[in-house]
Amino acid sequence: MQTLLSDFPYRRVLGTRWADNDIHGHMNNVQHYALFDTLINAYLIREGGHDIRHGAVIGVCAESQCRYHSELAFPDDVVGALAVAKLGRSSVTYELALGTAEDGPPAATGSFTHVFVDRETRRPTPIEGRLRECLERLLLPE
Repeated sequence: MQTLLSDFPYRRVLGTRWADNDIHGHMNNVQHYALFDTLINAYLIREGGHDIRHGAVIGVCAESQCRYHSELAFPDDVVGALAVAKLGRSSVTYELALGTAEDGPPAATGSFTHVFVDRETRRPTPIEGRLRECLERLLLPE
């Protein structure tokens, strides 16, 4: 796992909402997963041309996890950081982080695995073309 958000090849500022805070005054854990999902899919749509509504191929979550290191809360501007840890034939595992400063340590880190499948049959399908190229750009060195 990268130690600073600036270690990740892709970063984007993500907003928080008042409703993201829980009764304890910090962002509820489920919101971290929502921000991870938003970060990944925004990247795939913008950089990979992924058509989430009508494309023949869709990504389904096979596994996700999050570790919490410090609190985030509204009205923080959260920086989301994204890298590709492993790129297979039909699956990709991302490394993710959330924090409040691009050059700072993460408040949360996680991973998320997508398996790309045919929209109709739900059978795994190869990651190809522009989608594969955008994922290759985020690959971490082994």
